[in-house]
Amino acid sequence: MSPINLPDIDSLSLIEQVSQMVVVRACGMLYDHQIEYPQWELPSAKLQTLIGEYGVGGVILLGGSAPEVALKTQQIQSWAKVPLLIAADIEEGVGQRFSGATWFPPPMALQAVSMKYAEAMGKITAEEALAIGINWLLAPIVDVNNNPENPVINVRAFGITAGEVMGATRGFIAGAKQYPVLTTAKHFPGHGDTSVDSHLQTPTLLHDRQRFENVEFPPFVNAISAGVDAIMSAHILVPALDRKNIATLSHHILTGILRTELGFDGIITTDALIMSGIANLGSPEAIAVQAVKAGVDILLMPVDPIATIHAVCAAVESKEINRDQIRDSVQRIWKAKQKVCGIPPNLKKLGNPLNLGIARSIATKSINVYSALSNLQPDNVKDHLAANYLNLIIVDDPLTCEEFLNARSPAVLLPKNNGYQRIVADGLTLSNLKCAQFSQIFIQIFSRGNPFRGNTNLHEKTKNLIAELILENKLQAVVLYGSPYALDQLLPLLPIQMPWGFAYSQQPEAQEAVLQKLGFGQI
Repeated sequence: MSPINLPDIDSLSLIEQVSQMVVVRACGMLYDHQIEYPQWELPSAKLQTLIGEYGVGGVILLGGSAPEVALKTQQIQSWAKVPLLIAADIEEGVGQRFSGATWFPPPMALQAVSMKYAEAMGKITAEEALAIGINWLLAPIVDVNNNPENPVINVRAFGITAGEVMGATRGFIAGAKQYPVLTTAKHFPGHGDTSVDSHLQTPTLLHDRQRFENVEFPPFVNAISAGVDAIMSAHILVPALDRKNIATLSHHILTGILRTELGFDGIITTDALIMSGIANLGSPEAIAVQAVKAGVDILLMPVDPIATIHAVCAAVESKEINRDQIRDSVQRIWKAKQKVCGIPPNLKKLGNPLNLGIARSIATKSINVYSALSNLQPDNVKDHLAANYLNLIIVDDPLTCEEFLNARSPAVLLPKNNGYQRIVADGLTLSNLKCAQFSQIFIQIFSRGNPFRGNTNLHEKTKNLIAELILENKLQAVVLYGSPYALDQLLPLLPIQMPWGFAYSQQPEAQEAVLQKLGFGQI
C-alpha cells in the first residue's frame, strides 16, 4: 500500500471543504435501472456530479453482488479528485449486504457460542470489505440491548449487558485493525434501551446521567480505548443530557461529552439523515447546519446533498459556524483517508472456505432444539401426504425474505421431502388461512429486529393460531429463526412436551441444522 496524495486543506475552497464532510448513498449495482431505493440512491449522472464537481467525501453502498460492488467502487473512485471513503452497514459481514461474501449470524448469536468469534468476525469483515473496495465499516454496534421491546437494535447488538458488549467490541475492532479499514461504534449515546425505531420516529430515553455513566457510556469508552476510528450519533432524545435537542443535533452530547469528556478525537458521523427520527424535525438545510454546529464531522445521507452543502457554506460565511471547525473536520477525514484509501479491490479474497466455515460454525452452534419429532422417517412420506401435513412458514414480509427463503431453502425442502405441503404467510394473511384440511401443522417463524420494522413482537394472529392449533391437537412443532425475545413470547404458549427449535440466524445453514436436529433428515 502506497500513501495517497491529498491536497493541502487550505488550498481547497469552502465548498470543497464542506463537500468532504458529506457522504451520499448509492446502489451497489452498476446500472441506474437496477436502483432499488430511488428516493435515497442517486442515479449515476448525479452521483458523478457530486463526486467529480462538488467533491463529496464518501459514498455508502447497499445492494448488489460482491464482484459487482468491486466494479462499482473502482468506477466511483475514478470520478473523485480526492479518494473516497466508501462505507457499508456490514455488521454481519460483507455478505449481509453483498451476495457472494461471508454472511455471519446476528452479533447476539455469539452469546450462545463464544465471544472468541468476535475477532474473527472483525477480521473477515475487514478483509472482504477491502476486497471489494469498501474501506469504512459502519460496525460494530456497541449499544447494550437491554430492552426486549427494542425493534431496531435487538439481535444486532452483541449482548444485553455492558460487559458482554465490551468484550465482543474489543475483539471485533482488534480483528478489523489487522487491515486498513475504518471501524465505527454506534449509536452514541446509546440506542439499546429504546422501544421505538429511529428510522420511523424519534425515541426518547428518560434515564438520568448516572445510568448512562453506568450502562450506555462504558461500551463507547471501551471502543475508544480499542482504537475505533469513528462514532455514529443516535437520533434519540435524552432529556437528562439535553432537554431540547436529539443527540445528533446536541453540542453538549457530541462536543461536550463525546469529544471533551470521553476524549474521542476521531470522526463523529451522523446516522442517516433521511431517517424520520431526525428528518421530521426540520428542513434538511437547518438540520445539517445544526448537526455541524453540534460537532459532527460527517453528514451521512442528507436528504438533499447539494442543498446541504450550500446551507453549511452559508452558515460558515455568516459566521454561524466557525471555519476552523470545518478545517478540523476535514483534517480528521484526511487522517482517515491516509489510513485506508488507495487499495485496489482483490476478489481473490472472497469465497475463502475458512471464512465461510467460521460463519457456518456460529450459525449452527448457536441453535437450540428441544426434543425431536418421532414420526419423521423417510418411509413415512406417503403417510404424511395422505394425512395432509402442512409446513406453515410465517415471515415478517413475504416480499423481503428472498435473501434467506426460496424454493431451495432447507426450511422448504426438508419438510417437502417428508411429504409436507407448504404455505408462506405473514401476520396479515394468517386470518384467511384454512387449516381444517390439515391433520398436522409444523410452523416455522422468521422474525428478528431490523430497521423500519417497528416492533419485534410475535404477531397476535400468530399467537392466536398457535393457541387454536394446540386446542385442536394439530400443532406438531414450532421453529423460530431470529429474535430470542420473540422466543420468550413463544415458549409460554407451547405445551411442555412439544418440540421446538430456535436459531439466531435465518440463513440456510441454521435452517438445516435446526431441522435435522428435529428429525427431518438430509436435503
